[in-house]
Amino acid sequence: MNEADFLDALRALPIHVAARGLRDDVARLIHAPLVVTTDTLVEGVHVLPDDPPADVAWKLVATNLSDIAGKGARPEGILLNYPLSDEDWDRAFLVGLGAVLTACGTGLLGGDTVTLPRGAPRILTVTAFGGDTPAPPRGGAGENDALWVTGTIGDAGAGLAIARGKPGPAALADRYRRPMPRLAEGRVLSRVAHAMMDVSDGLLIDAARMGAASGLAVEIDLAAVPLSVDYRAHRGDDRGARLAAATAGDDYELLFAMPANTVPAVPATRIGRFRRGAGLWLQDDGDAVPLPPSLGFQHRSA
Repeated sequence: MNEADFLDALRALPIHVAARGLRDDVARLIHAPLVVTTDTLVEGVHVLPDDPPADVAWKLVATNLSDIAGKGARPEGILLNYPLSDEDWDRAFLVGLGAVLTACGTGLLGGDTVTLPRGAPRILTVTAFGGDTPAPPRGGAGENDALWVTGTIGDAGAGLAIARGKPGPAALADRYRRPMPRLAEGRVLSRVAHAMMDVSDGLLIDAARMGAASGLAVEIDLAAVPLSVDYRAHRGDDRGARLAAATAGDDYELLFAMPANTVPAVPATRIGRFRRGAGLWLQDDGDAVPLPPSLGFQHRSA
């Protein structure tokens, strides 16, 4: 598949009206204000080399749109930077790309294609645009605000081990491979949340980032961290299992701060609070818990 073939195949997918049929070097957006985010997936770092191509496409788009959800925005479209490699892999990727764009209600604006050297790991980048949002900042939490999270935590971390060959529920592997950005929830929460972001690198490290950006200490009760039925059956419900869930990453749930006396209008779990001071503080149903050596995932140089 050459670049022209790939572009022709892209034109059969949901295409944003502003993309001008993918026959121009730019897309002209008309809605404002906009939020913009970009994320890159590296084979062997963010996805496994043998992950199905359609799942890689799904995760690539969903992780970007999760940032859009974290600002409460409506997806306007995406740009895709894609390395052409094996034709069967490329075509399977397109199937997943069409599926995630349709599921998330957005379209392709354009992007770039390059040739991948034989044997090189794939590096895929999406830039996503969102509009019509108050965009609550990461650092807007107030003293005594409550800390909430949507969904369940730890499923994707357990799912990664299953994708690598460890026995376990297929539903957990699906949470790793095909996260669903909380776009509808983000739209609702953005009207009332003081601070909001998605949980990508791990609940603890992302909560610590929200606290630091807000100039406050953040306290989390491990006993309150929501775990799925599948996770409990697979990994258990003790302190070790909860710490593993809270540091694993790839959850793509929404973490948000609200006044202590306010209940969100979407399903969510209250897991902690903000207070004067600095740093992250853990407890487990009233017992102080020392911080683990790692709070979550961070990229490092080789």
